[in-house]
Amino acid sequence: MGHDLTMLKKFYDLGARYMTLCHSSNNDICDSSTDPKGAEYQGLSPLGEQVVAEMNRLGMMIDVSHVSDSTFYDVIRLSKVPIIASHSGAKAICDHPRNLTDDMLKALAKNGGVVQLNLLSDYVKTIPPSPEREAAQKTMLEKWGVKDRRSMMGALSKLSEDDQKKLRTDFMELNKKYPVQLATVKDAVDHIDHIVKLIGIDHVGMGADFDGGGALADCFDVSQYENFTVEFVRRGYSKKDIEKIWSGNFFRVMKAVEKSTSTEMIGK
Repeated sequence: MGHDLTMLKKFYDLGARYMTLCHSSNNDICDSSTDPKGAEYQGLSPLGEQVVAEMNRLGMMIDVSHVSDSTFYDVIRLSKVPIIASHSGAKAICDHPRNLTDDMLKALAKNGGVVQLNLLSDYVKTIPPSPEREAAQKTMLEKWGVKDRRSMMGALSKLSEDDQKKLRTDFMELNKKYPVQLATVKDAVDHIDHIVKLIGIDHVGMGADFDGGGALADCFDVSQYENFTVEFVRRGYSKKDIEKIWSGNFFRVMKAVEKSTSTEMIGK
């Protein structure tokens, strides 16, 4: 959207019903949780505050996954409707900047929002480092002029189609020689358990991020989602609870945001 707030209405009219405020780096809207340069605005920028107000007006859900802690609290303070964290975890279970602290989870619940669990293994469980793999990966990325794994997607877009295939082949060979140790479904459900005990069943869902690196040892794609349901049942979650986790809570927030906008329009 750049600096043009009217683009939000255009996206909304095309069907967009939520927007993540930033990705891995700070942008003109807000600070990211993982920008190596650190905070730029100490939360939302002045433009970001306008974005929150406009998204509220339109009935577009605000997604706080990827944002810094200070940005999160700014959004909680300003948003008049429930918000979402589309793919985040519990920092108490895995201490990663992308995850939410217990205080943030409580604030999210008070707001009426929902946090959807990210299945990217590094965010689910702290995996012991593999110096051999890290060294081999660094050498491979340097060969392609890529700084690190995080910047690989941007680098891929600049390569020819043939070179993209070669880079992916290199990664496949790396994974065969130095297999990645991944977290498991049980590790992921530990996050769900923690969140439910802390803020209740009405504020948690699933947001796998399969297109952004999400994968567990026993859940690589949606065809293996049933492994989660099996684990939920094993841990005593009811059918109603499981329905809330898989979609009910997310759609509750979506409807609340839409209803708020409709009510506001009727009032005018």
